Amino acid sequence: MTPFGARVRELRTRKGVKQKQMAEDLGVSSAYLSALEHGHRGRPASGMIMQICGYFGLIWDESEDLKRLAYLSHPRAVVDTAGLSPKATELANMLGETIGELDDDTIEWIINEIKGRLGARKLGNKAGPTF
Repeated sequence: MTPFGARVRELRTRKGVKQKQMAEDLGVSSAYLSALEHGHRGRPASGMIMQICGYFGLIWDESEDLKRLAYLSHPRAVVDTAGLSPKATELANMLGETIGELDDDTIEWIINEIKGRLGARKLGNKAGPTF
């Protein structure tokens, strides 16, 4: 499940709406919505993100947060290390090979370590593309 999918599920649960009903209300198939929540589909289009924001009545910060999560939720991330240091290539390959073996606590530690070293201004607080 992607961060975007987890947030949509949380919003749906809070509103007491079944996935099938939400899909009907948005004019998409329940299979598509399920795949989006579980990370089996790529990043949703900006129009779909806006529909979901409208569906849940999200405005301002909540809407921006959902857009940011969508931006960070592509389930098949590709890391291009061409032109970077050998260590950068090693890190990208090591992460690609082992991420499935890491527990959530370790992943959270890695995320926090990167954010701490780069600063929140560069990573994590990035709103992503404007929709």
